[in-house]
Amino acid sequence: MFILITYDVNITSPMGQKRLRQVAKICMNYGKRVQNSVFECVLTEAQYTLLKSSLNGIISQSDDSIIFYNLGNNWKRRVERIGKETAVDVTGTLIL
Repeated sequence: MFILITYDVNITSPMGQKRLRQVAKICMNYGKRVQNSVFECVLTEAQYTLLKSSLNGIISQSDDSIIFYNLGNNWKRRVERIGKETAVDVTGTLIL
């Protein structure tokens, strides 16, 4: 399934800055950053559950927010981009 993750972490304290780095690092393990606080991820149900659990354990419930947009398995018809292409095909072959 294709998941779009957006987050807003309150960085007015040193602990907030640490949480922001942790959230970004976890998201990078599951998908591609397409904007500063936006990630595109192609995940299995198990990976999605683990990702949500990991992020939930990091954020401050009173100060931060994370939104998961589940576009499902037929997501290619639902995603349209205009302007500069900032992301790579998350389902394509990656050559290192």
